[in-house]
Amino acid sequence: MTTTAFVSTYPPQRCGIATFTADLASSFDRRCIVALHPPEASMGELAEVRHRIRRDVAADYTRAARWLDQRDVDVVSVQHEYGIWGGPDGAMVLDLVHALRAPVVATLHTVLATPTPSQRRILVELVRATSATVVMSTSAADLLTRSYGIDPRHVEVIPHGVPDLPLVDPETVKPRFGVQGRTVILSFGLLGPGKGYEAAIAAMPAVVDADPSALYVIVGATHPELVRREGEAYRQRLVALATSLGVLDHVRFVGRFVGSEELGAWLMAADIFVTPYPNLDQIVSGTLSYAMGAGKAIVSTPYAYARERLAEGRGRLVVAGSTSALGDAMSELAGDPVLRASLGRRAYAYSGGMHWPQVGAAYRQVFDRVSLEPAKRPTGILTVAAELARA
Repeated sequence: MTTTAFVSTYPPQRCGIATFTADLASSFDRRCIVALHPPEASMGELAEVRHRIRRDVAADYTRAARWLDQRDVDVVSVQHEYGIWGGPDGAMVLDLVHALRAPVVATLHTVLATPTPSQRRILVELVRATSATVVMSTSAADLLTRSYGIDPRHVEVIPHGVPDLPLVDPETVKPRFGVQGRTVILSFGLLGPGKGYEAAIAAMPAVVDADPSALYVIVGATHPELVRREGEAYRQRLVALATSLGVLDHVRFVGRFVGSEELGAWLMAADIFVTPYPNLDQIVSGTLSYAMGAGKAIVSTPYAYARERLAEGRGRLVVAGSTSALGDAMSELAGDPVLRASLGRRAYAYSGGMHWPQVGAAYRQVFDRVSLEPAKRPTGILTVAAELARA
């Protein structure tokens, strides 16, 4: 049986990739965790975290590779997002990958349509150094082939996993949060610019005119990096916006990181889910995946992942940057429970193959295959992060 090491951010860190890694790793009986975290962060005492990498400490990357090589590890699963790794554009991930003897499978949480030269070089080098690369949508796989010159035979498409939630009447769950009698519109995730929350709040006056019971709930703590730079100033700006528009009574902030059980309950209590992201190149959204898995009627801007997942009537796509279009779509769904139920059922049926046990089984097939292949070895590379910094 294959033993897999997972190298990523990891709980108790509060980020989507950490949660993703914990959910994925739970599908593997023989696993060990190497947790990546900022130097100032305390990881606590988690028994399954066997080793740690301080994000900005270069020596930790080769030290972690040596530690893994001394264990009976068959495959190393690396989660990639530029911002979670140390060095310019996260270049230190290459120091780890090139130092490992075991085969590596990288899961890409970001594939940029217009990367900088440094970002392109890092991603191409990472993919070429791995035994397989996983992306979560066909649009991401196509982008790798078309814009990065990656051999499509090297790329696996495995969807983002979702919890197995029952399809329930939201009214049965709303009393838990004191929102009975309200039409609940939900967004969740770490709070920060780039999520489009301003647009959703700006659309709320029109939604409230159509449905005076409408309530927009934003669940999630402010992103730790944003808190470090400016405290809660961003959340306060969103509150000020809702106040200035006269809809503060129709916007609720749950300003903390909620556990999986509470998050599942919020999803089941919601009537409508909205991802108003302005970045149309976004190639994965765990929040949208979760909303589909809960059978929600979804309104979204047409970023790459949403276009793919919400095709064929599985949700509503609206023009990015258009507050009126967003408000019209949310108002339509708020006033039509039959339409909400229809969209939700389609999304729910589509997400059936996205539950974590199926996703874990798909990863296991990839890991089992690459464990039988020789790991790729670098040539002429000492410290990749240092080389990139000098370039």
